[in-house]
This record gives sequence, C-alpha cells and structure tokens, in this order.
Amino acid sequence: MRISCIPCHGLILSFLEHFRKTEQFCKSFANGIGKELHEQLVAQDKQNKHTSYISGPWFDMYLAARDPIVLNFNPFVAFNPDPKSEYNDQLTRATNMTVSAMRFLKTLRANLLEPEIFHLNPVKSDTDTFKRLIRFVPSSLSWYGAYLVNAYPLDMSQYFRLFNSTRLPRPSQDELFTDDKARHLLVLRKGHFYVFDVLDQDENIVSASEIQAHLKYILSDNSLAPEFPLAYLTTENRDIWAELRQKLVSSGNEETLRKVDSAVFCLCLDDFPIKDLVHLSHNMLHGDGTNRWFDKSFNLIIAKDGTAAVHFEHAWGDGVAVLRFFNEVFKDSTQAPAVTPQSQPASTDSSVAVQKLHFKLNDALKSGISVAKEKFDATMKTLTIDCIQFQRGGKEFLKKQKLSPDSVAQLAFQMAFLRQYGQTVATYESCSTAAFKHGRTETIRPASIFTKRCSEAFVREPSKHSAGELQQMMAQCAKYHSQLTKEAAMGQGFDRHLFALRYLATAKGIKLPELYLDPAYGRINHNILSTSTLNSPAVNLGGFAPVVSDGFGIGYAVHDNWIGCNVSSYPGRNAREFLQCVEKALEDMFDALEGKAIKT
Repeated sequence: MRISCIPCHGLILSFLEHFRKTEQFCKSFANGIGKELHEQLVAQDKQNKHTSYISGPWFDMYLAARDPIVLNFNPFVAFNPDPKSEYNDQLTRATNMTVSAMRFLKTLRANLLEPEIFHLNPVKSDTDTFKRLIRFVPSSLSWYGAYLVNAYPLDMSQYFRLFNSTRLPRPSQDELFTDDKARHLLVLRKGHFYVFDVLDQDENIVSASEIQAHLKYILSDNSLAPEFPLAYLTTENRDIWAELRQKLVSSGNEETLRKVDSAVFCLCLDDFPIKDLVHLSHNMLHGDGTNRWFDKSFNLIIAKDGTAAVHFEHAWGDGVAVLRFFNEVFKDSTQAPAVTPQSQPASTDSSVAVQKLHFKLNDALKSGISVAKEKFDATMKTLTIDCIQFQRGGKEFLKKQKLSPDSVAQLAFQMAFLRQYGQTVATYESCSTAAFKHGRTETIRPASIFTKRCSEAFVREPSKHSAGELQQMMAQCAKYHSQLTKEAAMGQGFDRHLFALRYLATAKGIKLPELYLDPAYGRINHNILSTSTLNSPAVNLGGFAPVVSDGFGIGYAVHDNWIGCNVSSYPGRNAREFLQCVEKALEDMFDALEGKAIKT
C-alpha cells in the first residue's frame, strides 16, 4: 500500500509547488509591474471617455487572428419555423425575412430602436410602471433613474455594423468595412452571386412584391454551380486570403468585390431541405463552403424547406446585437408578414433589376480556390456535432426550486466531463458587458470549488449523500454562479482586465510579466469547455465549434419546460458520449430535487 501511494504523494507535492509558484507570480504581479500597468490603463481610460478600455484591444484580437474565421470564430443561430406552416415556403419566408430585416434597418437608422435593458433587480425595474415613469424623465437624467433601480440600458454602438459591413482580409490584421450608402442586397445561390436594390433612391424599402419577384427570378436560374466557387476564399487563412484578394483586385474585380462588401447583407438560398438538427447545425455553421460569404457581418441562410438561420462574423460585434436583430426579424416576419403564400410577385423585369456578378479568375486564383476547397473539406470532415433535448423540465421547475437555470446547466457540464474524463477543466461561459459604453464580453468561470465538490458527490459517491445534502450543494453552486454572473456583467470579472494589461505591456514593448508565462495561466485560457447560451422564443438552436482542438463547443438553452444542448467536437473528444453524460447529470439532479435516490 505504501509503495502505491508514493506516486500520488509526489503528484500532490508537484501540484503544491506549482500552486505556490503561481501564487508568488500573482503577488509579484499585483505589487509590481501589474500595479504599474493598471495605473497606466486607468489613466488611458480616463483620457478616452468616448470608449471602453477593452474595445480597441478586443477588435485587434479578433482582426489580428490569422486562423480561418469559419469554425474558429463564426457562430450560428437558427430560427424556429414560422408558426403558420405554409409561410415556411422558401420564397415566401425569404421575402418576409428580407423585408423584416430592412424594416429593422430603417428603425435603427431613424433612431427609433429602444435600447434593451439589463435588469439586476427585475422585480423593481422590469415593470410597465417603471417604463412609463422613465419616459417622462429627461434623457440626460434617465440613466440615473435606471441606475437607482439597478437597470442598465445596453450599449448599441455595435448595431450599425450589422448592415453594409464586411471584414476585409489584410496582411497581418484585417479591417472592418462599412458603406451605409449602398442600397443593394447580396444573394448567393449554388455558388453564384446576385445583387438587386432593396432600398430606392429615397431610402424607402422596395415593395415586397418586387423583392419577391427578384428572389423568384434568382431561384429559377438553372445555371450549373461554378467550377471555381469564389466563396471558398473566405474560408482560408487570413494572410493567404489577403494575398488572393489582392490578386482578385488586380485582375479587374475591384468593382464587383465592392458590391459584395457594401451589400446591406448576404442572403443565402440553399437548394435542399434540412434533414434533422445535426444536419441543420453543420449546414448553418459551415455548409459546403460554396454558398456563404463568411466575411459578411451576417449571412441570412434559408434552406429549400424554409429552415432559416443567421451565421455571423464575430469581430464586429457580439450576441446581444445579433440576437436583438434576430428576435425582431422573427417577430415581424411572423406577425406582420409582407407577403402571403398566395401573394403574386410584381410583374417587373427582374432580368434588368437583378445583376448577376461575374469574377475574372486567372490560373493563380483558380489554384487558390482549389487549395482552399481541399483544406475546407478536410477540416469539416473532422468536426462532429450532436445534440439532445432533455424533456423532463426546464426553467419553470428550476425556478420553483429557487435555483438559477443557467447554474444547473453549467453544473451538468461539469458533472458530465468528470464522469467522462475523470477531471475538472477550464470552462468558459460568455457574458455580455453591454451595460457599459462600448462593452464587449467578460468571462464567467463556471468551474469552482463548489461545482467540483458537488460533481464529485453526484458522480463518485451519490450513495453517501442524502437528497437534502445534494440539494444543498446544488444551491451553493447556484448562489456562487449567480454571484459570478453579476460580477462579470458589471465589469468585475478578471479575464478582460488581465487581457488588457497584457495588451498594454506588449504595446509599450515591456517584457511579458511572468504571470502570463506561467503554465497555470495557459491552462485556464485553454478552454476545453467553451459554452454560450442564447435564450429566446425565436431560437431553435445555436452552435459553434470548439475553441481548442481537444475541447467541446457547447451551445445550450434552458427553455420553460425543457433543456437543449448542441455540442461540437474534433476527433480528440467524443461529443455523443459527453451528451449522454450531460443527460445523466440532469436526470440525477432532477431526481435529487424531487427527493429521489440517485441511480448508479
């Protein structure tokens, strides 16, 4: 027995040594270079009151990344079907969603879009009475009124980049391009590019029947798919794509590319129906690479059966802006549709109004497209996506138990990974900081000593604990998770602060502090469990790829009476098995909450 314990003893000593080293690095950083950098950051922040300290560095982080943006950065969110089934016809839904998107654009540009509110105390502030009162307060004072009841209007500075915007590949660092004077829509179908105006010269939306006629014309084009689909180039390494784009420009395609870049948005019409949720995820996250312009601020994708999704580029903005647009488009297109399935398209000459774009491709460009296709196809084969729908209960049941629904979902992921791989790993949950001017996101760190203790009790020794004890542990986890969430949302997280200090050190040519070179800092930022939730009646499901090769990408939502989870992985991990473990964790927690014994 003694001999077998020696390796464990050595391991514990090794961990303690690492811990003490990390602790020392933290103390040195806090009292030395970290303190100096923080003072510089605060001074810089005071001099730049027009923005937030994280905005510039965060844009740079995204735009300087050279990895392909497909899978590495761009997520998707899929719409629920239109409740009126006949409205899910592809042409009808494409027309209605395009018109609704344009209505949103018009409302936004007329400054009539009310900001969303982040309620820290919804009982006081998320009421009709408060909303009526705050309307009568002068705008210069309304913020203070909201502050008194812990309600914060969310920053809307990202919204303008929803439209007429594209990420342009450049050597070393990309740039964001916006041309809000452009009035045309970009439509992709079978790898072909089409444009037509959706706003007239007076900035009014073109009639719905004309938009319908133009889309019908595009859907009736029987041209074969191009031999060299240009869209593959947007799936490339950014430096390679920057070089190829320069070749495109010098080959006489500058004006044509300008039409792509400046288009209001990109509508992708797919020529096949969606088979199931896994097919939906693969198609909306990456597709076959021919029928998306991944650099566009967003692609609105509509399949043959009317299944629709938004796929978006992440550098320009975050989920808050996209979800607002998404919700408004769903609500407007389903409740105030511009056309019905019986509507007749306008008798306009679409062959004149619709312009099909043609690109001049030399041998170097054709070769570049072929290489991009090979890389894309090879990478997509390595990605697995799977999902579950846990039907035993959701938000309603958990709130009755006085538990945060989000904390229970996060606890399920901790239990699942422990059951599958026997350990606790770095976990990332995204949290918006849009309550601040030019806020982006902060990290919630769901893995804690509380979740570790609770997960071990459920997974390793459930028979040693009564249902009451397990409930108590879950309540502790929920309480701590809620605290972390509030701290993150109100700018009290640590991840973005440390990121900004590191960015500042690099910008000033200061030697990178030891803290950032510590393996512990590397480990906490190697997020094996990367999680994100978008909850809305309009959302069917959302998803993204893992952020590290040995990780899981976990999109989830806790609905009123069920919990959905959509997981992606590369060959180093087993998504199906992980989801079985998530389901087991949820079953066990629901059993414990109902006072039942945990099944082993």
